[in-house]
Amino acid sequence: MEKQWWQEVVVYQIYPRSFKDSNGDGIGDIPGMIEKLDYLAELGIGAIWLSPVYQSPNDDNGYDISDYEAIMSEFGTMADMDKFIEEANQRNIKVIMDLVVNHTSDEHPWFLEAKSSKDSPYRDYYVWADAAADGSAPNDLRSIFSGSAWEWHEESGQYYLHLFSKKQPDLNWENEEMRQSVYDMMNYWIDKGIGGFRLDVIDLIGKQPMKEITGNGPLLHDYLQEMNQATFGQHDLLTVGETWGATPEIAKCYSHPDRNELSMVFQFEHIGLDQQEGKDKWDLKPLDKKQLKEVLAKWQIELGNEGWNSLFWNNHDLPRMISRWGNDNEHRVMSAKMLAILLHMMKGTPYIYQGEEIGMTNTPINDISEASDIETLNMYHERLANGYSKEELIRSINTKGRDNARRPMAWDDSENGGFSTGTPWLSLNPNFSDINVAQALADESSIFYTYKKLVHLRKEHPVMVWGDFELVETADEVFSYYRTLNDTRWLIVTNFSNEKQVFHATDEVIQTVIHNAEETVTSLENKTLAPWEAFVVEVKNDD
Repeated sequence: MEKQWWQEVVVYQIYPRSFKDSNGDGIGDIPGMIEKLDYLAELGIGAIWLSPVYQSPNDDNGYDISDYEAIMSEFGTMADMDKFIEEANQRNIKVIMDLVVNHTSDEHPWFLEAKSSKDSPYRDYYVWADAAADGSAPNDLRSIFSGSAWEWHEESGQYYLHLFSKKQPDLNWENEEMRQSVYDMMNYWIDKGIGGFRLDVIDLIGKQPMKEITGNGPLLHDYLQEMNQATFGQHDLLTVGETWGATPEIAKCYSHPDRNELSMVFQFEHIGLDQQEGKDKWDLKPLDKKQLKEVLAKWQIELGNEGWNSLFWNNHDLPRMISRWGNDNEHRVMSAKMLAILLHMMKGTPYIYQGEEIGMTNTPINDISEASDIETLNMYHERLANGYSKEELIRSINTKGRDNARRPMAWDDSENGGFSTGTPWLSLNPNFSDINVAQALADESSIFYTYKKLVHLRKEHPVMVWGDFELVETADEVFSYYRTLNDTRWLIVTNFSNEKQVFHATDEVIQTVIHNAEETVTSLENKTLAPWEAFVVEVKNDD
């Protein structure tokens, strides 16, 4: 595999609404992001994945775009955006734009035209269908945000498809003119000097809804190859697709260099391990750590050199993993460092979600009136009507709800955590007085400095980027593996539990690379691991 810059960097995700507010309106904005670029440079990251900042009525926090070539006024202006890209580039940080091309807002000019008349040239930019014989929806497709995926449009006498909110009508990728319009827009952003795209739910663009096919449709990869050729394939850019339905074989189709599609994909097989089989994310079950090891190892081994992994625990759609799979109480610092070391030492491009590097946690609520997210609200009311109890629904929301990740960033212990001088759009986690950036920067043993060291190690040691992966047979709670490149061999050992564990290996230790505890590791024979302990050692390579 030819080496690419995006294989060697660490990417940091900014959720702009919650990152830093510069003007006191309670909403994070682009000038606030510019203000914090030096902080990100200190962390050492090489790219920013920026959640959508395009013009939007904000039905789904910006993932419903009404103008791809304008900036949401709450976030600033296009001049602010140009300055952000320029300032980031000056710090050797590339900006990866989050792009939604599966659907638009229902307020996008294309859709306003499309719904105005069946004869509109934009009608076929979207997916329309006649009612069933009894007047009901064309079929049983469900929206990911609850309810039918079809919405009746009285004026034109047809249903339109929305796999998400009814304010997010799906684009019709079978329409060549629509595809060209999308490519023209992508080139507009490429010309501004961005570093690439994160492509939202890209595995849905090949949908064939009348056949009830949504993900991985038969023309999906044709569209991606065409997109590559028409846009980013001419440039040295990072492209990552959000693909909930990907397997390693499917991921190779997306990211094998010879196929000219994407750099990598986000796959979510590990994320679904704490939900009941055949159910959705709100139906909880404890994490099976043996299964987690098997899934992560499978992706490491099976992609090999035929594709590229994205490595992540957190993003704007997921709970704070320290609260879900770590221990956000007495072992918060140790478990946060363990999760970081375990992930960043694997083969692939690591992603850090804002606040992850300081160990921000989930924010429990007591009543649905405290929730903001559309997915959470729709699920709650639908399930309440279907007989679920308020208590079990609130428990699911506190565990998996998207608001957990979207609470504003805590910069210091002042009012509103230094996020805003106004009233934040979503309240901060009350623990911000203890968990904030200023506190983390002042403590040399904080979670932040573990992340900073991991980013630095990646720049200095090719084994971390290119080394082969080999899982070590251990107890279920111990996750251990080797990374080997030429003469260099690293052993990663982590205790994924609240209890002490014993690890045994006969390797000769050359040096400790990183450790989330104080002592240096000198022997691996019957070593007792403290709860959530994690270390990396260079060992003698006998091969």
